[in-house]
Amino acid sequence: MDRVALRGLKARGHHGVFPREREEGQTFIVDLVLGLDTRPAAADDDLAKTVHYGVVAEEVVDVVQGEPVDLIETLAERIAQQCLKHEGVQEVEVVVHKPDAPITVPFDDVTITITRRRA
Repeated sequence: MDRVALRGLKARGHHGVFPREREEGQTFIVDLVLGLDTRPAAADDDLAKTVHYGVVAEEVVDVVQGEPVDLIETLAERIAQQCLKHEGVQEVEVVVHKPDAPITVPFDDVTITITRRRA
C-alpha cells in the first residue's frame, strides 16, 4: 500500500473536559498518513484516481473546528472516519497533537495516534 502524508495541519478547536478549554479553545495539530494504491493515478496521471490531499486537509480542519468533544481520542476517531470516506483510502493513521494541554508540569506535547482501516 502506498502512503500520502499530511503533517502539521493546524486548526483551533474547543475540545477538552475543562470549561476553559471549551470557552477559549486552543490549537490542535494533526498529522495524517493515508494508505491507498496510487498506481492507477500514476499510470493515467489522473487526480480523480487518487486522494485529493488538499480536500482532505480542508475536511480535517473542519472537523477540528467543528463540534467540540471531551477527548482527543474522540477527535482522532472523527478525523479517521472522515478520511475513510474517500473511496481510494483504505487505511489512515491519525496523530492529534494537543501542545497546550492543561498539564501542571513542563511538557512538549500530548498526542494520540490511531490507525483505522476500511472494513
